[in-house]
Amino acid sequence: MASTEPLRLDFLPWEYARNASDAERARQAERQARLGGSLELAADAYVAESAAVYCDELRMGDRSYIGAHAYVTGKIVLGPDSTINPFSVVRGAVTIGDGVRIGAHTSLLAFNHGTAPGQPIFKQPHTARGITIGDDVWIGSNVTILDGVTVGPHTIIGAGAIVTKDIPANSVAAGNPARILRSRTGAAMTGDLGTRLKDFAARAREQVDDVLARCWDGERFVDRPGPVREPAIRPWCDAVEIADLLVRRTPSGHSRDDLIRRFRARQDSVSGLVSPGDLSDDGIGKPSDVELAVLEGPASYHVLCVGYALQVLGSGFEHPITTDYTLDDLDKLPWARGAWTAGSAIDALGTALARNLHDHKQSGPLEPLLGWLLTRADPKTGAWGEQHPDDGWLQVVNGFYRLTRGTYAQFGLPLPYPEQAVATVLAHSNDRRMFSGDNYNACNVLDVIHPLWLARKQTSYGEQDGRRWAEQQLRAILPRWVDGAGFAFAPDGIDDRAVPGLQGTEMWLAIIWLLSDYLGRSDDLGYRPRGVHRPEPLVNSR
Repeated sequence: MASTEPLRLDFLPWEYARNASDAERARQAERQARLGGSLELAADAYVAESAAVYCDELRMGDRSYIGAHAYVTGKIVLGPDSTINPFSVVRGAVTIGDGVRIGAHTSLLAFNHGTAPGQPIFKQPHTARGITIGDDVWIGSNVTILDGVTVGPHTIIGAGAIVTKDIPANSVAAGNPARILRSRTGAAMTGDLGTRLKDFAARAREQVDDVLARCWDGERFVDRPGPVREPAIRPWCDAVEIADLLVRRTPSGHSRDDLIRRFRARQDSVSGLVSPGDLSDDGIGKPSDVELAVLEGPASYHVLCVGYALQVLGSGFEHPITTDYTLDDLDKLPWARGAWTAGSAIDALGTALARNLHDHKQSGPLEPLLGWLLTRADPKTGAWGEQHPDDGWLQVVNGFYRLTRGTYAQFGLPLPYPEQAVATVLAHSNDRRMFSGDNYNACNVLDVIHPLWLARKQTSYGEQDGRRWAEQQLRAILPRWVDGAGFAFAPDGIDDRAVPGLQGTEMWLAIIWLLSDYLGRSDDLGYRPRGVHRPEPLVNSR
């Protein structure tokens, strides 16, 4: 009879739990006894005889099954009522929740090859981060899910999709690469976002004094508690910006006049740059002996953070900043492999020119810089620098943000190729390698949202994809606020950058505003950046 044919159950394994005969159950027990590795299988779990199942660990809940000719290896957890249908491939460290349906010919591949140049692919080391599928998920036929992805509960993945990055709960996603098409909740994707933004901002305002006090060691601001660090100026700037952003005042216990005195005392009277060091009393009036240059060195970022800290305090630099440069200097920046470094140099130069104009009414050599940028912009990518196999568009996009922030954004000028730039930035946003683990950090998210936000002043190209990405980021970062401590720079990292601190808090607060403003929801926050990440130009050159 048909019901006694093992092959029928291989292809119709859902019949096993309710309808299998004693003989079929005995045969399945023999099949399971031949499985190797560590096993924990429910009494009515079914593993097709024709399936290639070679797992180090295999856990299967009630009424779960693995269908005909499936290929399953690694460390697999399959919750109750979850199914791997015929001809599917599930390999690596894969955790599948309850009530999950995985369609035929689908692949969940929880590993990858390295891509370093100079070595054949077959000799490259493997990487593996694992795949997690939440409860109540339907994955259609011929879907591919890549390593490192988490699919949230109550989600549907359409047939043929290629899933390269996380899919949030209650989503319907499809395409190559997979994109969120709509929510399953019946409300717009931003339906509850306004309330969440209001609640978050209120929580941050209530805790601002605790966040700042945690990073005051009795003499100076430090980025985060812990081992003694080299005294630095940036934590002072971050503290001033956080207090101004959330409660429009100076950090508790610090007066405006004293902070201005400290910041201005660190400016070198010859170069106009702010030397490295600290703002505690023993550092006042002692400029560094190191060579100061606006295009390089430790003083370049201080043009931004100290200049804007002074501005939110109602002051400015005492001395103009030297902005001597040649076009040859710009050509020599490391555009080929270090576009972020090159872009940060342009950011410092553009900011110095803007600060001189704003603080001292001194015009400088802006036109040669803008002309050089226009002629060097790639009309295909809308950016500067080159893609690299090791990190894709990372350097290009990071450099694009720094460069355009200090020039086009600060002077209120249009981007040369906005649509091409958006396409490049969105391509980078889909690179899962750059938004997981240590790479899920404030810099990498800021380097995507600011260009998207800036380009939308000129074009609506890519806006639908940009809005989906922006909401995903908001939903990911808002829960990562740590009460009394703020945000970590890299909340999913493994080093001390995963510890909440002033830099992470200042940057993520600004990122949240940019993401919210891109979605038209920034008013819900009740704050608006006035410092390094201010949305308005510092000066208007038009």
